[in-house]
Amino acid sequence: MDSSAAPVYDRIGATYTARRTADPRWEREIHSALGAAQTVINVGAGTGSYEPRDRNVLAVEPSGTMIGQRPPGSAPVVRAYAEDLPVGDDEFDAALAVLTVHHWSDHVRGLEELRRVSRRQVVLAFDAEVAASFWLCDYIPEIGAFDLGRAPSMHLLSHVLHTDDVRPLLVPSDMRDGVLAANWQRPHAYLDPAVRACASGLAQLDQSIVDTGIERLRRDLADGTWGRRYGHLRNLTTFDGGYRLVVAHRV
Repeated sequence: MDSSAAPVYDRIGATYTARRTADPRWEREIHSALGAAQTVINVGAGTGSYEPRDRNVLAVEPSGTMIGQRPPGSAPVVRAYAEDLPVGDDEFDAALAVLTVHHWSDHVRGLEELRRVSRRQVVLAFDAEVAASFWLCDYIPEIGAFDLGRAPSMHLLSHVLHTDDVRPLLVPSDMRDGVLAANWQRPHAYLDPAVRACASGLAQLDQSIVDTGIERLRRDLADGTWGRRYGHLRNLTTFDGGYRLVVAHRV
């Protein structure tokens, strides 16, 4: 995260431990992508979701609110920013960055820092173009525009990290981590302000815009319009919300 992201998460991150818990299926994929790495730097670590417990981890996080929610016994944490990591070259086997790159003020510099300090990089990001097709964006189109403006493209991520290993992370119907698309099959969940507060895109928008879209959703759920338009999603077990695991390593 950059220096502007820290106060954002000081404001919106107070309940992350309740709703942004690691989903075990995503966790398995992320930990597998770390390979044999024994030392890991977790950049933009937040409350510690998806941090491996069986490796030596150093967490990097700028928000005091997020640091304060890290559970007892979690990895040691330093308060710093992705663009200026306070560690030496090649100090870690792997660098991990989970749903944080879109908050960085300088995507390229942050990604280059990951490459500088580690021999392997595992970055969970989202393809904003795919994410913008999520049905919730039909009710609040400003989400898609906001994410397109802040998230690096998959092309940029792959280019800077020198990799073509980009793996889709599909969202299961019973997703435990409250990412934006977590409730793709449970539309009533978005009526809950606490659910919306844990999705940074929604939390950072003008709430009057969000409220207008949510009121439309409420009406469409009540009169069956949502079911007629999107009810086919209930036949699926996973959904592509645009989440991508980018895996790279330096030769």
